[in-house]
Amino acid sequence: MKIANLSKLALAFSLTLTLAACDGDDGAMGTPGTQGPAGAAGTDGSNGTDGAGGLNSLIKQTALAVGNEHCRNSGLQLDSGLDTNVNGELDATEVTQTEYVCSPNNTNVNTSELASNIINPWYADADLEITAAKTTWLQATGSSAAKDAQAQKVAGIKGRAKNVILFVGDGMGISTVTAARILEGQLQGNMGEENQLSFDRFPFAGLAKTYNVDAQTPDSAGTMTAMMSGVKTDVGVIGVNENIVRGDCSTVDGNELITAIELAEIAGKSTGIISTARITHATPAATYAKSADRNWEDVSDMPAAAVTAGCKDIADQLVNFESNLEARFNGLDVDGLEVVMGGGRRHFLPKDAAFNSTDAVSAVEGDRTDSRDLTSEWQAAYPNGTYVMDQTGFDAINTETTERVFGLFNESHMQYEADRGNDVAGEPSLTDMTAKAIQVLDNNQEGFFLMVESGRIDHAHHAGSAAGALSDTVELSKAVARAVQLTNAEDTLIIVTADHGHVFTIAGYPKRGNPILGKVVNVGADEPALAADGMPYTTLGYTNGLGFRDLGEETDADATYNSAIDAGRKDLTSVDTTSAGFHQETLVPLSSESHSGEDVGVYAQGPGAFLVNGTNEQSMIFHVMDYAADLVNLAQAKVE
Repeated sequence: MKIANLSKLALAFSLTLTLAACDGDDGAMGTPGTQGPAGAAGTDGSNGTDGAGGLNSLIKQTALAVGNEHCRNSGLQLDSGLDTNVNGELDATEVTQTEYVCSPNNTNVNTSELASNIINPWYADADLEITAAKTTWLQATGSSAAKDAQAQKVAGIKGRAKNVILFVGDGMGISTVTAARILEGQLQGNMGEENQLSFDRFPFAGLAKTYNVDAQTPDSAGTMTAMMSGVKTDVGVIGVNENIVRGDCSTVDGNELITAIELAEIAGKSTGIISTARITHATPAATYAKSADRNWEDVSDMPAAAVTAGCKDIADQLVNFESNLEARFNGLDVDGLEVVMGGGRRHFLPKDAAFNSTDAVSAVEGDRTDSRDLTSEWQAAYPNGTYVMDQTGFDAINTETTERVFGLFNESHMQYEADRGNDVAGEPSLTDMTAKAIQVLDNNQEGFFLMVESGRIDHAHHAGSAAGALSDTVELSKAVARAVQLTNAEDTLIIVTADHGHVFTIAGYPKRGNPILGKVVNVGADEPALAADGMPYTTLGYTNGLGFRDLGEETDADATYNSAIDAGRKDLTSVDTTSAGFHQETLVPLSSESHSGEDVGVYAQGPGAFLVNGTNEQSMIFHVMDYAADLVNLAQAKVE
């Protein structure tokens, strides 16, 4: 099979971009007066009058169908000019320049997974946003001559990224970033608000719209599939498009999408996946698996009909990533994932106590009902690889000589960062895993693609624990900083974003430097402010969830699930709301706090980072990574 050209897109709409009006040039300065005979300075001339406001510059993009006289194989017409009649539209009489971007003369679109991506309208729309972002950048760079020079520079950036690192803070909405920034600053002894997280310092930022095809408020499966494939999809499905029927194995075939990590693998780059959640959980799974249901983490989670029909569980797909990818493309030879680290060991082990690990917390650690030990199968497939399950094994990895690593550090999710010291056998931090992964992956001269998820930000929010969520966000910031130290911004694109937000708020009118986890103390006051019910209230809170907990110094946010829902207002007068075990009040009682539908931040540095600007579909993130590393073309060259 051959991967279809990215440029064969089903473009079916016209888009008009309006740029800000430019002010006219300032009038010239008056001529200075001559010096008087007595030596006194002459009077300066008066300033010239400011020029009148300029006209709006408009760009209109129109899709061209196959057979068009200018683009026989379809393409895009770019018209530009000034809005002389000031009606906000580019009329035919106002067009001063027309350019054409034509698809190559190859109309043979095959049935490979990439074809499933590029003919999808979500993919086409997001790819067009890349064109718009480049246009916006060029329009902002000055004169016509400067624009021509910049256009050449922009074109030269395509493919410059040797390495790509995508950091995903699961559930890290805007309010989470803000609160974590303040907390980190206050932990350093400062007021907090002036602090910057490591990725706050990145030169480019924008917003991503997180909705799924079928949902206003999304889940991680659909959002991560969008980021990794360039195609938005439904809630609860992994690596497949919106034509899937969730839970129906028979609808997977033909709807699979190819992901950025698969393209990088085909292109000959080293590849890695890290998560503090189970490595089979929705976000990491969307990098490598194709599943009709995100919950099919192992065979015991699947309906009998799906197993009989031949669908594979997510853990199986991870261990067999290499052979699965090779089976989809004739003659393809790849070497598989070099780094996999996270939690979720139970999905790889048989349901038999004889296979328990030394830090198992359940009487029977494994969940698999097919008697397979996938950790042994991985080691048999990769005899030169290193399988580790605790801090000791992790520390023993020699990054210069280790060919590949498979680390499963917990039965289920890894510990919250605040609770990591309580792990039975010890486990590495997100920063440690990120550093180790980069040091293994960068042994490949072709470069690497690494996805790093801080998965437990999301879980702490679901538990209503702001302290837990912010602690893990601060740790993510440290991991990003370490990645920046270990790479070169000249050849490495780093993107930091979130899959979705949470119903997490920063409220009241607390004074500058007030403890972000504390009660609101107003400007000029020393005592907590009181609400209309006569009771103090916290700066941070949740709209829904399990509600109030006062668990003292408990660092495991999941301890909240041991108690019944306790929503509504509480008297916090004598409660230390800054303690690790405090869980914020909530309004609507739910068994778990929910996601939000808000936009999330996207932060970038390195080649192609300038494409991250404005508010875009979440699927555009794939296209930024592809533009920077030229993943599709590199992979296509290998397959052809």
